[in-house]
Amino acid sequence: MEMFLMFILAILLLFGFNRLMGYKKGNITIDFDDRYVNHKQYVEAIKQELSSQGRQVSYEGNRKFIIDGRSYVFMEQNVSMGGVPLQRTILKPKK
Repeated sequence: MEMFLMFILAILLLFGFNRLMGYKKGNITIDFDDRYVNHKQYVEAIKQELSSQGRQVSYEGNRKFIIDGRSYVFMEQNVSMGGVPLQRTILKPKK
C-alpha cells in the first residue's frame, strides 16, 4: 500500500512539473539559446521561429499573438537547465 501511494505521488509530481514547465496540451513552447531583454526583439524572434515552423503568425500587441487563426497569450519563463539559464517561451491558447 505504501509503495502504491509513493507511485501515485511520483506521477502527480511529474504531471505538476510538466504543467509548470509549459507542456500542456495546446501550448506552444519555444526554448531560445539567446536571451532577449528587449521586448521588440523577443517578439521578432518568436515570429521568426514560428514562421520557420510553417505557421502563420502575427503579433497583436500586449503579449497577444494570432497563430494559424487562433489567439495565444505569450508568457516568458526563465528556467535553469543544468545550471545554465534558459529562456522559455510559452504561448497559451486564449479561451
